[in-house]
Amino acid sequence: MQAEHIEALFTRSDGTFFFARWGRPIAPVVFGVEDATLSVVKGAIEAVCALAGHEMADTDPELGANLMVFFFRDWDELTAVPGLDRLVPDLGPLVPRLQAAGANQYRIFRSDDAGAIRAAFVFLRMDEHLSAVPAETLALSQAVQTMLLWSDAAFRDASPLVRAGDRTILGPDIAGVIRAAYDPVLPPAATDPAHALRIAARMARPS
Repeated sequence: MQAEHIEALFTRSDGTFFFARWGRPIAPVVFGVEDATLSVVKGAIEAVCALAGHEMADTDPELGANLMVFFFRDWDELTAVPGLDRLVPDLGPLVPRLQAAGANQYRIFRSDDAGAIRAAFVFLRMDEHLSAVPAETLALSQAVQTMLLWSDAAFRDASPLVRAGDRTILGPDIAGVIRAAYDPVLPPAATDPAHALRIAARMARPS
């Protein structure tokens, strides 16, 4: 993957470049699913963390859980979750906007002082489209999209996943970006598009 393609993955619709990765071990919690689906979601997160060489944890010392994934049928259900409005202060006005847009998913990231990801909230409204997606595919897609702070347009035209026979797996180019982005030599956040060159250089190294 060329540097300009990597740069596009972190260039937002307004033209600004912003890259960030997790700066702490990921401690996930999943709401609204049965135990079987819970293990699928956590397994996908674990697999992507292993790819990146990043740690998972049972708890975060500051937040308890720092990656919260919510499955639900209607956006209104979020306003009934106790304490969620304290974790997501703009939840009140956000819900009507998502309803009006007919959205079926939304992600919110929180950063630490260095700009690294310190928490993420994933909201999945299980409409007909998402309900038709196999649990393994949906879980892997969400794990990938929360592993880095991608551009809002990064996967608008192409999924980060690809078909391999009868399985859906992470595309090799995106896998390479994630692996390179977690090189400990690189900073956890960057606003200079030249950061894409540094990621590309690490992808070009022989494994």
